[in-house]
Amino acid sequence: MVVTVVIAILAAIAVPSYKDYVLRGRISDGQSSLAAFATTLQQYYQDNRTFVNACGTTGLGALPASSSYFSYSCSNLGATTFTATATGRGSTLGFAFTVDQDGNRQTTAVPTGWTTSTTCWVRNSSGSCN
Repeated sequence: MVVTVVIAILAAIAVPSYKDYVLRGRISDGQSSLAAFATTLQQYYQDNRTFVNACGTTGLGALPASSSYFSYSCSNLGATTFTATATGRGSTLGFAFTVDQDGNRQTTAVPTGWTTSTTCWVRNSSGSCN
C-alpha cells in the first residue's frame, strides 16, 4: 500500500513536469523555424532591395511548411519592412510569436497561465525569454 502511494505521488509530480518539458520543446521548434525564416527574408532583401513579394510558396523567402504545432505567415511587407508570425496549432494553440525586419521579437499571444512579452519570445510560463 505504501509503495502504491509513493508511486502515485511521484507520478503526480513527474507527469505535469514532463508535459511542460514537451511543450517547451515544441515552442522552441516553432521559434527556431521563425528565426530561420527571418534570416531567409533578410537574404531576399539583400538580393532584391525590398521585402515586397518576399513571402511566397517557393524560392528564397518561401514560408516554412506548417507543422502540427505551428503555421507561419507574413504581413507588413514593404520596401524595408516585414513582420513574420508563427501561430500555434494543436498542442501549442494559443501561442503566437513575431519577428520584424530589425530582429525585434515579440510574444503576441500565450495561453492562460503564461506571461507574454513585447521584447522577446517566451520560453516558459514564467515569461523567461529566448
